[in-house]
Amino acid sequence: MKKPLSLADVQKFENMEFLAKQLVEGFITGLHQSPYHGFSVEFSEHRLYNNGESTRHIDWKVFARTDKLFIKRYEEETNLRCHILLDVSPSMYYPLEDNGKLTFSALCAAALATLLRKQRDAVGLVTFSDKIEHQTPVRSTASHLHALLLLLQQQLEQKPTAKDTNVAEVVHQIAQQIPKRSLVVIFSDMLSRVEDMDAIFAALQHLKHQNHEVLLFHVMDRKTEEEFDFAERPYVFVDVETGQELKLQPSQVREHYRTAVEKYKRDLSLKCGQYKIDFVPVDISEPFDKVLYSYLVKRAKGR
Repeated sequence: MKKPLSLADVQKFENMEFLAKQLVEGFITGLHQSPYHGFSVEFSEHRLYNNGESTRHIDWKVFARTDKLFIKRYEEETNLRCHILLDVSPSMYYPLEDNGKLTFSALCAAALATLLRKQRDAVGLVTFSDKIEHQTPVRSTASHLHALLLLLQQQLEQKPTAKDTNVAEVVHQIAQQIPKRSLVVIFSDMLSRVEDMDAIFAALQHLKHQNHEVLLFHVMDRKTEEEFDFAERPYVFVDVETGQELKLQPSQVREHYRTAVEKYKRDLSLKCGQYKIDFVPVDISEPFDKVLYSYLVKRAKGR
């Protein structure tokens, strides 16, 4: 089995299309060799059987191989429309030495788009900070996928500029624009002022009111952003979005900081649960597979 791609591997390549293809192929191979064998063997042609459904279209050959019940899916069932929302605000460029959160999220977005295309589904990309930066149509052609992956690659070549994050405004705009029931996948660290959180939750609720499925990947560098694991020496901490500086030693604020971050994540998770939004915490030091598997589970549930 291939060693999973890491952020360090990503830095060695500039071709997003190649990386996304490698990631998807490695992921599918890994599923075939895992306890989930059979979940994705035929994922472009089948869906999981739901209790109570007619057994007419169960594929018994797949059942014999996997010991799982799958329904044969017909062409019209494969036409999922997916909108990927990628936060490109300055905080997503952290850690700055490798643009960690943005690099991780962009490659995950590229892999998801590649997987969608493989399943003959349509995908569109929105990049945003304090406003929508770029927005593609929602299509399923090979040329569209190529253009989308090129846009992601170009995004990684850009430098962060001083901007706030306005998740709420962007999500409201997207909710108003999407005419058909769709899957909306959001990659963001969701770092915002506390007073903005009610607006963010209202925007997410707007998507659900429009009958869309929502998958939120909360992207963080767990070691430093959640555990505040820094060596004990003086630091100058700089807010990448406002430029504000704070001089201190980590031990002076570590416990208070951890408590605040833990409460923030718990509130975010609880609200998402309340609105039936899939909330997936992601650490950029973990393998990319967690994101792709969460997507497949969500897609299976939505059928």
